[in-house]
Amino acid sequence: MKKIEAIIKPFKLDEVREALSTLGVSGLTVTEVKGFGRQKGHTELYRGAEYVVDFLPKVKVELVVADSMIDTALEAIVKAARTGKIGDGKIFVTNVEQVIRIRTGETDEAAV
Repeated sequence: MKKIEAIIKPFKLDEVREALSTLGVSGLTVTEVKGFGRQKGHTELYRGAEYVVDFLPKVKVELVVADSMIDTALEAIVKAARTGKIGDGKIFVTNVEQVIRIRTGETDEAAV
């Protein structure tokens, strides 16, 4: 099993969720986060004063999928989240050693 963490633009969340739902992904976790990469941030004007916004709002989507689904899930996320502009985000994939569903005690792929 693999854990996918995708940092995407907030307005792309619904498209990513729908793309993953069509693949049969049954659950995911979404967190509002802030950060920067090459995009660096920007300056804004507020009541005549200019200030720098260093951290930009993003959304982190986390999900665990079977090894057989990893390529299609990644492709769906990239296709749905891409705008072609700087700041589209990143995807991180890590191995998952074990999963346990607390309610039933199911383990590994049965728990996903």
